[in-house]
Amino acid sequence: MRYEPIPTELFISNRKKLAQKLLPQSLAVLNSNDIYPKSADGTMRFVQHTDIFYLTGIEQEETVLLLFPDHPEAHMREILVIRKTNPTIAQWEGEKLTAEKASQISGVQHVIFEDAFEKTLRELAFSAKRIYLNTNEHIRNTNQVPTRDDRFIQYCKQNFPLHQYERLAPLLHQIRVVKEKIEIELIKKNIQITKEALLRAASILKPSLKEYELEAEIIYTYIKHGASGHAFDPIIASGRNACILHYIENNQVCQNGDLVLIDTGCCYAHYNADLTRVFPVSGTFTERQKQVYNAVLKTQRFAMSLLRPNVLITEYQKEVEKFIQYQLVELGLIPKHEIQPTQIHPKVKHYFMHGVSHFLGLDVHDYGFRCEPLQANTVLTCEPGIYIAEEGLGIRLENDVIITEGGCMDLSADVPIEIEEIEDIMKKNKGLF
Repeated sequence: MRYEPIPTELFISNRKKLAQKLLPQSLAVLNSNDIYPKSADGTMRFVQHTDIFYLTGIEQEETVLLLFPDHPEAHMREILVIRKTNPTIAQWEGEKLTAEKASQISGVQHVIFEDAFEKTLRELAFSAKRIYLNTNEHIRNTNQVPTRDDRFIQYCKQNFPLHQYERLAPLLHQIRVVKEKIEIELIKKNIQITKEALLRAASILKPSLKEYELEAEIIYTYIKHGASGHAFDPIIASGRNACILHYIENNQVCQNGDLVLIDTGCCYAHYNADLTRVFPVSGTFTERQKQVYNAVLKTQRFAMSLLRPNVLITEYQKEVEKFIQYQLVELGLIPKHEIQPTQIHPKVKHYFMHGVSHFLGLDVHDYGFRCEPLQANTVLTCEPGIYIAEEGLGIRLENDVIITEGGCMDLSADVPIEIEEIEDIMKKNKGLF
């Protein structure tokens, strides 16, 4: 582990929150992710399922968590299943967790090895009326590869056909969306590391530099500070590439007079940041670039002013779109006479085609409900943008914010964003071109 240990109390508290939402006589089963193959004998680096990490802090593959909060025997109410090591595994992969170490990390007192899992599951299922199973129900999930959870659902229905089955995903969305103090501090840590990476990239930006050279400086900074790496494939988009929302080729040359949009975030202790800044390759913005940049910045500040408890993201999105259409009028992109006070002009979606905010936490697009009121201690991004493909100009500004009792607080407020700040940083770091 590269990061400072997370207090066990977080995982104990998280399990209690989930246990309170289970119906009586219920068994809940949560699985780790698979190790996914490449080709030949290669595999992807293992990435733990965020639900397992949220509830246990265990990073190891083949981990299973069994929860039966009202089981008559206390030692059967929480059971952690881990992979058992042997000399061959120790030689080739390194030692796996001992039962004692797994218990120390997670706070689960009853830890067993995977060879005892099937027998234990049958014992628990016999006493349970219903079984809660997990699957990916994120509204943006498009994965078509069968997962460990998918296989386990089939296994359970085949072996326990008369049980009543319930969904874990909605319960996990409810409890994970509201962050504990420890989680907020970890997200702040990610933001600070990401800030350092953005400043480092800005310090070397100049005409003729390739986008991937900026990416190299960013990943260097992440690893240097103990992060596991990128939270997501970074977007290093110069010129018209910035109008491609998920541009990840990062292989073009930064041209004098263009802007570079950098959308990046690090993953530290399994939590994430997600920030976007825009830098002028020449060190200074043109007048047109300033106009568009300031329109996006105004929109971001307006959007943040709307964020508070009980706001619906769907309604918030509409209000921001109404605001941005007037910015588009000022930029000469929509004729003023075409604006209707109660409607959003169709061209708004042409220049601003994505959501203003998404939830942020253990997943970059974290758990939460877009059609339910926001709650205090929910962390979101705030990322309006204007993309003018015909001008080869795309600007998005993204900060990470937390909902407070009275509004929202910008967790990334010290990451430079004003035009004057950006130009001053680049001038100090590189001198004049």
